[in-house]
Amino acid sequence: MLTNNIDFKNFKSKKKNNKIKKDLEIILNENNEILKSLGTNYKNKYSKKIIIKFRKYSNINVIGMGGSILGTESIYDFLKHKIKKNFSFNNNLQSKLKYSPKKKKANIIVSKSGNTLETISNSNIIIKNNDKNIFITENQKSYLHLLAEKLKAEIVHHNNFIGGRYSVLSEVGMLPAELMGLDVAKFKQLNNLIKNKKFINSLIVNVNNTLFFLKEKRLNSIILNYDESSDSLFKWYQQLIAESLGKNGKGIMPIISTMPKDNHSVMQLYLDGPKNNFFTFFYVHEKNSDKINNREILSSSSYLRKKNLAKIILSQKLATQKVFLNKNIPFRCFEIVKRDEKTLGELFCFFILETLLLSRALNINPYDQPSVELIKKETKKILF
Repeated sequence: MLTNNIDFKNFKSKKKNNKIKKDLEIILNENNEILKSLGTNYKNKYSKKIIIKFRKYSNINVIGMGGSILGTESIYDFLKHKIKKNFSFNNNLQSKLKYSPKKKKANIIVSKSGNTLETISNSNIIIKNNDKNIFITENQKSYLHLLAEKLKAEIVHHNNFIGGRYSVLSEVGMLPAELMGLDVAKFKQLNNLIKNKKFINSLIVNVNNTLFFLKEKRLNSIILNYDESSDSLFKWYQQLIAESLGKNGKGIMPIISTMPKDNHSVMQLYLDGPKNNFFTFFYVHEKNSDKINNREILSSSSYLRKKNLAKIILSQKLATQKVFLNKNIPFRCFEIVKRDEKTLGELFCFFILETLLLSRALNINPYDQPSVELIKKETKKILF
């Protein structure tokens, strides 16, 4: 077990490298605002007055791009069974936007720089005169900061030292989580995890194996996701890994595969195609699941009697893992025992620490995205 809520099976080969352990010690001892946000001592830059004021709204639009919104969407989708409000997420540019048209609604607009083109465009269309708005952005005279002042909206200052993809447990993700009715304190698990030897050892072995795969030119990290409610979580993870490590000719290509559907499309390639992949199995144990209608089952499929869909999905996952073992295809496996804030906080911590350790080993700055900035500049040139 990685923790009480996460059953984790690491890569079969237990690669050891004491340097990674030392790197982890260095990272944990740094005065790092990102790691602070994962722990209990971080002070969110919003007041309880804002939560009380906006708690009455049952329809809330979240407007942002990339890390400014993916973490919040991960929280909403993963814990939707606990949330009674309707959140919609505007995380892309489309010719026709989908958002709550309710007259009585609130908007949360998130952009660290306050000048994100897509967020400005979507805000212009979605925000109506009678809406109540919260802007989460840096304390500078950016477009969105000036717009917030014009609208007399609530302004929460984004932490200058925490980039979007690392901001999920800062005010960026925690303010919306509070409005969802969730217990934000339970997300903050770093203090507990760094005292957990099993967690630390699993993390180190995991990173060492990943570095070994990169040396073998296995550059694709494929997530076999058996839980639809975790799709947003892995879109967040995809950005975290790709944008943090994809520099100087190095990096990992994270690919999300929807299971068991992809057994009928790309699985043949995974099993018998090029050996340039390593895999993550992800499964959540569900207590409530639709049951097979026994009376409608033909005798030829009697093995389905008294089964529910969760049992069938788990059987498919276990069967796939067995085939992977027989074919010596490298994989790790997360099985989620309990779906709650604590579990999701532990996953956020694991993946962020993993990313920082990999970046240190690869001698890469994990916090910038220089080439993406080139596209932003070129887009503005064309629009002008």
